[in-house]
Formats: sequence, C-alpha cells, structure tokens
Amino acid sequence: MNFHEIRFPASLSFGSVGGPERRTEIVTLANGFEERNAPWADSRRRYDAGVGMRSLDDIGTLIAFFEARHGQLFGFRWKDWTDFKSCANSAEPTPNDQIIGTGDGVTTMFQLAKTYRSGQQTYTRRVPKPVAGSVLIAVAEDGMVDGVHYSVDTTTGFVTFETPPDMGADVTAGFEFDVPVRFDADRLEMSLQSFSAGEIPTVPVIEVRV
Repeated sequence: MNFHEIRFPASLSFGSVGGPERRTEIVTLANGFEERNAPWADSRRRYDAGVGMRSLDDIGTLIAFFEARHGQLFGFRWKDWTDFKSCANSAEPTPNDQIIGTGDGVTTMFQLAKTYRSGQQTYTRRVPKPVAGSVLIAVAEDGMVDGVHYSVDTTTGFVTFETPPDMGADVTAGFEFDVPVRFDADRLEMSLQSFSAGEIPTVPVIEVRV
C-alpha cells in the first residue's frame, strides 16, 4: 500500500473540522416502519485541514507536505485532536486502559485496539498507527517492559511478546495513536492575503484502511 509513515504537521491540523462517519442503508416500508442495514463494519473519518490566515512559511509547509505525498497518491498519519489516546483526552495513558486480548499460552501477537462504550453497547476500533514510544503494556495488570517483554510495530499496531501470556491473563494497553489518511483532492487552492500571510480554505482529508 502507498503509505508514508509521517504525520501531517500537528500545528496545522489543530482546529480542523471533522470526525467519524458511517454508512447506513434505510428502507421505509409501506407500513411506515424502517429496515436499517450497515454495510460498513467500521466507521471512517473525514477531516478538513483548511487553514485561515497563516504565515507564508506555514502555507509553504502545507504545500511541501501535499507535493511530497503526490496529492492523493500516498497516505500519511493524522493527529485527531479530539480522539488520539487510549484514555480520556484529559488523562494520560496507562497500561490498563484497553483490553486488547486474553492470553492462551500460545498466542504472542496482539492488535492494539480502542473500545468505545455507551450504555450496554460497545464498538472496538483497530489501532494500526500507534505513536512511537507511547505504548504501555500490562499482562494481568503487571506492567511489561518494551524491548524486554514485548515489541511494538508502529506501522501495524501489533504487539509481539517474547513469551506468550498465560492462559486467561488479560492483555491490556495504553497508547497514543494517529489516524491513517490521505488527501481527498488532487489540488490545493490558496490565496495571498498580504505580503506575509495567506490562506488555503479547504484541505479535505479522508481515512484509509490499512
């Protein structure tokens, strides 16, 4: 897959508009009731990184990033400022934030994931792009040491243990993560507001499956 392991400049994504979307097919029956179906198992996120009045240096940084990705061709990492941790945004990640699996004495690889809860309902989101150095792991609430007990592939979100976790032991994780995205247009439209500032009103970005 065409993907560059580089993050869109966080200072430019701050203040962007966007969030998750789902696809729901709705059929209204003759009696007024509805039948609803969700063809997507997972949500997909869209953002608009359009920037208002910024220095020409910031505009230049955005143009360089766009050109280096060849427009829509190459994906990249995106920091979603509203949802980028395994815990609440106001807290710091801990090794016990999210259950990512249960030991069976054989399995050594576990996928990072984040579970969203509301009432009795849950949705588990796979996390393929953790931030390097942010992943904390525990087994049965005992903290593990990166590089000793486990390793993390930050390009896939897989955690690999040196020794399989014991049967029935909860494997938990805390982390920060990025969203894999690409530009959703092959051009940028910008305007010069003064000799030292400009703006790019619309920079559409969309999540990609990796």
